[in-house]
Amino acid sequence: MEKGQRISLEKPGDTLTMVRMGLGWDAVKKKGFFGARQQEIDLDASCVLFADGRLADVVYFGKLVSDDGSVRHTGDNVTGHGDGDDESVLVDLGRLPVHVTSLVFTVSSFNGQTFDEVDNAFCRLVDETGGGELARYTLTGGGGHTAMVMARLYRHSSGWKMAAVGEPSQGRTFEDMLPTITAHA
Repeated sequence: MEKGQRISLEKPGDTLTMVRMGLGWDAVKKKGFFGARQQEIDLDASCVLFADGRLADVVYFGKLVSDDGSVRHTGDNVTGHGDGDDESVLVDLGRLPVHVTSLVFTVSSFNGQTFDEVDNAFCRLVDETGGGELARYTLTGGGGHTAMVMARLYRHSSGWKMAAVGEPSQGRTFEDMLPTITAHA
């Protein structure tokens, strides 16, 4: 996906029920006198739930499950080491309360490192029932920002759509980013 692109999550003859928003990243290797070394970067995935533009709930490393149990964070990765998704947020679309109209997925650098220090960053949406990747958005380009609004899932007719947002922001947590996040509610 590209910034600003929207896709339908409706599948012909099938209902999408469970999705995972995965976030992966590596630290840029720093060249030094004794060779290259990789630092640790603590990026945090968050999911902010909105009801008609108003904050309804949030799931992040400090609150791993939404109040109704429909959204669950799999835990905090403080280094970015490893392959694949470093952090994930699971969403049971069928269990989301009907008043929840959108979910905004964010990433923030807890230690304040900028995206200039992050490499191979991506977010992806996976159908947890079938295991297929529905969309992938590469968070490329670096930059002096410490946070980003990655994507938005929103109700559309009887199904769901996803929009790749990719808007840079500043902040160590979702709370710091709320003015930027709310603009995408």
